[in-house]
Amino acid sequence: MLMPMDRYLQWPALLVAASLLAACGTMRSSVVVEPAAGTTYRHAAVVTPPPAPARTPIPGGSYQVQHGDTLYSIAFRKGVDFRDLAQWNGIAEPYTIWPGQRLTLAPPGRRAVTPSSVAAPVQAAGSSVAAAPVFESVPTPASPATASAGGVSASAHSPAAPAVSPVATAAKPVKPVGAAAAPSVVPVAGVAPVAPAAMPPPATPAAGVSRVVSGVQWHWPAEGNLVGRFNSADAIPGIEIAGKSGDPIRAAADGVVVYSGNGLVGYGELVIIKHSDSFLSAYGHNRKRLVKEGQQVSRGQQIAEMGSTGTTRNELEFQIRKDGNPVDPLGYLPQR
Repeated sequence: MLMPMDRYLQWPALLVAASLLAACGTMRSSVVVEPAAGTTYRHAAVVTPPPAPARTPIPGGSYQVQHGDTLYSIAFRKGVDFRDLAQWNGIAEPYTIWPGQRLTLAPPGRRAVTPSSVAAPVQAAGSSVAAAPVFESVPTPASPATASAGGVSASAHSPAAPAVSPVATAAKPVKPVGAAAAPSVVPVAGVAPVAPAAMPPPATPAAGVSRVVSGVQWHWPAEGNLVGRFNSADAIPGIEIAGKSGDPIRAAADGVVVYSGNGLVGYGELVIIKHSDSFLSAYGHNRKRLVKEGQQVSRGQQIAEMGSTGTTRNELEFQIRKDGNPVDPLGYLPQR
């Protein structure tokens, strides 16, 4: 009888001992280690990458958006790349801006004015559509180190265009770099966003030759005599092609219209086309514009009629900008 009782008493003792051992193990695993005297823990510093270097000379200062502007037209007039202008002001695609907004024309570390994004657009009661804005004239700095601005003077001298091997117009079109990301709506300051109307398929490009440069297939934008060559000393860089009033002005390459208006002094009725993230082309002095912002156009498609707005004779002021910098169009157009 005493033997069984001893066994029954042993079991509670064993259970108590096991509990104590488990508690000790738990306590050991919960020990908090304190840092030594004078030692502190530091969080990893958050490193903000510096802004990308500008693709063009930095004009500095600021610009107040006018009715009818687009981010592209402002960048074009100020001689900067539209991507840099958007980055400096924290504006994301599709680059919506509004009248009265003030844009800085330098990177954050170099600007001396308040960012524009703090003010919201306010339309005065009973206000009507404003007249075309006037942009101040900004001379383009001449820099031989960059493919900088050049002019359109008949007396200007420029090196001959490099030898090229023309490509027949019927050749397979080259897809513009970044064409898949081309916007269908380009915001215009002070104008309600409207999707461009459906356009009939463009006609076959005008007869002639084309040339592929940097992934873009270029075609002459107008018939006529070349009366002004590219000159880096001129304030309005490009070439001039003379013709008759009403002559067709055609898109030099596939792209999307990013400005159609008359707000840039010296250009008259102006159309700007984006062909890729790097390339824009501009067509000035038109009698009539036939396209609107956001409209897709094809190489050789008529976009305007030749005229003399902003000048004294019927001519086309044609420019090509690469990464915001004016370049000699004769280095991209086929020889003729």
